[in-house]
Amino acid sequence: MSINLSRRQVLQRFASGFGMLGLAGLIGNAESAFADEKTGSPLLVKPPHFSPKAKRVIFLFMSGGPSHVDLFDPKPRLAKENGKPLPFEKPKLERTPTGNLLGSPWAFKKHGQSGIEVSELLPHTASCIDDLCVIRSMVADNINHNGACLQMNTGEQAFSRPSLGSWLLYGLGSENQDLPGFVVISPAQPAQGAPLWSSSFLPAAYQGTLVNDLKKPISNLGNARFSSIEQRAQLDALNELNKLHAAQRAEDSRLSARIESFELAFRMQTEAPEAFDIESESPETKKLYGLDDPITETFGRQCLMARRLTERGVRMAQVYHTSTSKRSSCQLWDQHGGLKVELPNNCASVDKPIAGLLKDLKARGLLEDTLVVWGGEFGRTPTAEGGDGREHHPFGFTMWMAGGGVKPGIVHGATDEFGWHAVQDRVHVHDLHATILHLMGLDHTRLTYRYSGRDYRLTDVHGNVVREILV
Repeated sequence: MSINLSRRQVLQRFASGFGMLGLAGLIGNAESAFADEKTGSPLLVKPPHFSPKAKRVIFLFMSGGPSHVDLFDPKPRLAKENGKPLPFEKPKLERTPTGNLLGSPWAFKKHGQSGIEVSELLPHTASCIDDLCVIRSMVADNINHNGACLQMNTGEQAFSRPSLGSWLLYGLGSENQDLPGFVVISPAQPAQGAPLWSSSFLPAAYQGTLVNDLKKPISNLGNARFSSIEQRAQLDALNELNKLHAAQRAEDSRLSARIESFELAFRMQTEAPEAFDIESESPETKKLYGLDDPITETFGRQCLMARRLTERGVRMAQVYHTSTSKRSSCQLWDQHGGLKVELPNNCASVDKPIAGLLKDLKARGLLEDTLVVWGGEFGRTPTAEGGDGREHHPFGFTMWMAGGGVKPGIVHGATDEFGWHAVQDRVHVHDLHATILHLMGLDHTRLTYRYSGRDYRLTDVHGNVVREILV
């Protein structure tokens, strides 16, 4: 039997269906037209503080802490003195005591016109080196995964704080009102889970949307029972009831976000299937990302999905690498042991997809205003843990950025001869966040939110824009 109800009738049925007969009269004067306006959405585009260099961010997060001295920070003296004691006192901040120096088992080679050295483990990424700004002087404050991951993603080590993606949505909104503005693509969740993409005390609408099933990213997009017109009527009825509920209570961002999530879900029925449809890509593009190889297929799909989403106006896509190829049981870039086997497996899983993403963005003219960030929560010690492992290392490590207003083909900063301390042009996590916001047109000191009697910001009371790396 076809359904052809007026909006008033739908509202009355909702009220009756929920046992709210007393509400039927209150909704009798509801508007007869369907309300599909997007006004009032927290995701509407907002003006930046100044002209931005980047419009969107893709953050490639290597969960567990990739080893800088084995990938992007060659240390000839470390190799020369392999097996000898570290010739200076280690910092007091230490988890597990490590032994003597451990030189990298892998060779480094200069690449591109810039001549930047990259490990033989990353040949595909090395082919893009002239597009990268390699920061070899990163420092963080926490030596444990939980605190370090929180700091890299939220600026805070212990307490719940809004994530980088949530701050970007709060400050800028999203260019596509029919897709989530902040998407987290992670088939296997990192141990820290949702706090890494939480909106915390910011309105709940700014929280990241997790995609962990790459073959069916968003469940229940289709509705075989009701047409889009009938669903619109249902949503309008539900909104009226929610407004009646909200009118009698103090503002609650969780309710507002829930209302907005229903609206977004409805709009996504049209937009999302196409946006997530990786199979529609050409065979050449799929091969570029490594979808034809079981070793690179998973991370390749993640990277390709990130490109498709940001290309369609999603403000930030965060791509977590939390599992390796089928050849390895290692789940993270956390080689306390098995370095010589596990690190190559990790690199093999991500190297081609990352290069594919950079080349694809560049070919489409998107790299110019897309900021790509690569890194983990910290690096690894230049000293050995056991016979074939490295410990956590926040005292000096490497990240890189590309596109979006960053100088290409340069190295910024340096660690000492062993790769232990950042000794030149140190870049703290707060400085990294300040720089990302700056490239997106936001002054990190002005992007604040008043909560519990004080103004909060992503960088707290710290952070300086690293202007030396800006175009």
